[in-house]
Amino acid sequence: MPITVYIVEDDAKLRGSIYKFINLDPDFTCPKAFSCGEDLLECEFEPKPDVVMIDINLPGMSGIECVSRLKQKLPEVQVMILTVYENSNRIFEALTAGASGFLVKNTPPDEVLEALRDVANGGGPMSSHIARKVIQAFQPANKAAKPGETPTPREQQILELLARGFAYKQIAAELNLSMGTIQTHVSRIYKKLHVNCRMDAVMKYLDATGARPRGLSRG
Repeated sequence: MPITVYIVEDDAKLRGSIYKFINLDPDFTCPKAFSCGEDLLECEFEPKPDVVMIDINLPGMSGIECVSRLKQKLPEVQVMILTVYENSNRIFEALTAGASGFLVKNTPPDEVLEALRDVANGGGPMSSHIARKVIQAFQPANKAAKPGETPTPREQQILELLARGFAYKQIAAELNLSMGTIQTHVSRIYKKLHVNCRMDAVMKYLDATGARPRGLSRG
């Protein structure tokens, strides 16, 4: 069955462009597109979306608040954030609210579609610049981390690639390592951070080390 996508974007031109290229791909259907979060939350969600793409900078209700309220209504829905910002605070606020992936607005259509496939299947795709912000946010805190809890430099590389949505096979090719070696590293990362998925690995490490960007609420 096609992946059902909703769009929330206040820029009419961009909203129309995304709506069009999503519906041109037989793997997807985009039955609804909204200009604000309020309209999304008042709709009947029929058909139920697999993924909702939300602009982080919406008029009225913010994109982050929209994500939080949407996840209360539809806990299983995957949320892809669209943004022109690479601000660490806003990235982590959106993650806390329930977002699963992040794309900058100038991402080419074919990459958007690939990211939508990934997030619909449980991945956590991020534009490379945003992934770098995520990784850089906790690197300075490594010195203060407890012995045995700090990812090694190689594990940090793998964390970054996981955050960018790379599959194990792609990570192995990128780092010129075997699949077995990648799986071993990932197992060690998850064991250190006491998690079992890529997004939780990044977030749990940040929370455990207190390495959140300044001004970011823990609530």
